[in-house]
Amino acid sequence: MRAQTRSPPTCVSRSDPTFAPVGASAGGPAPAAEAAKPGKFMRRLLSWHRRHGRRDLPWLGERDPYRVWLSEIMLQQTQVATVLPYFRRFLDRFADVRALARAPASDVMAAWAGLGYYARARNLHACARVVVERHGGRFPRGCQALAQLPGIGRSTAGAIAAFCFDERAPVLDGNVKRVLARHWAIEGDPGAPAVSRRLWERAQRELPPSPLMARYTQAIMDLGATVCTRAAPACERCPVRSTCQARASGRVAALPAAPARRERPVLRAHVLVALAGSRVLLRRRPADGIWGGLLCLPEYASKAALLRRARSLGADPAQVAQLPPRRHALTHLTLELEPYLALAARSAGDAGALQWVAMDRLDQAGLPAPHRALLGEVGQRYRAQRA
Repeated sequence: MRAQTRSPPTCVSRSDPTFAPVGASAGGPAPAAEAAKPGKFMRRLLSWHRRHGRRDLPWLGERDPYRVWLSEIMLQQTQVATVLPYFRRFLDRFADVRALARAPASDVMAAWAGLGYYARARNLHACARVVVERHGGRFPRGCQALAQLPGIGRSTAGAIAAFCFDERAPVLDGNVKRVLARHWAIEGDPGAPAVSRRLWERAQRELPPSPLMARYTQAIMDLGATVCTRAAPACERCPVRSTCQARASGRVAALPAAPARRERPVLRAHVLVALAGSRVLLRRRPADGIWGGLLCLPEYASKAALLRRARSLGADPAQVAQLPPRRHALTHLTLELEPYLALAARSAGDAGALQWVAMDRLDQAGLPAPHRALLGEVGQRYRAQRA
């Protein structure tokens, strides 16, 4: 749900000269709320949150930087409902930053499998090690120091600093961007540098006094998540609707501007589902690239190469069955998988870098969602045939 990028400056003050003032510019008209009494937006938000804020999320009210950090990373570009079971299981497996730091990378990737955007898991592990090795197992206090850690961008650093240390640091996740862009009619793609600068400046300008930072940060996040939603926003329930420029001009649906759509390249691969009894053949991916570090079904550039591998495992190439093709959309490309099922000999010999994994242990091994779904269907079919 939330994508983080590391782009300087990291955590800056209102006086930072890199920020242009919010006013009449190419980005849109001067916001009507500029004339409002200072702090009005913040006070309305806090009053609304006392009665209507979310209460049922396990990370709410947290002051432990490890748990706040974990929730913020998991919630990047990922829905809350998807994150909830992963968050709980991850904490059961890695109770604190030291436990995460000393865990093998393969265990971390297995715990993350299915959550997507796997660079987050690699950065999570790297960050935990830095916190332990360089900071004695304690997250550094302050947004600037936090933003120097692997995988922690400016918004995540601001969230940790605000929730855990009461620092006056802004947050600019997708929900907050939407609230600010609509309320102050900030035009343009939020990902564009000029628009991003305006959003950060506005986010900084509206910050409350330090003791209110945790409540305010959660309030503006909750408003974007539950009221000022991307589709069908509930403007009639919004505590700041009377000063919302987008609502006044009838442009709620148009703000924030959608980024320009880009054609995603298509990557095609032939996937081998090799079964030997109750085991399946898997390969661990290189650390970099798609699904880096995960166990996956082996992929081949051609059917001929796949059949050669099947033959080396003792399977009869004539009996290798083609399964229905699968299509999976990733962030920057689309995968088109052409799977083939091969029944390998039980004593297939050395499989090189490949490894056999029991089908009933795939949850512990951790696989990307498309491969896990494919194996689930194959397993059902296999069990039905044997019944």
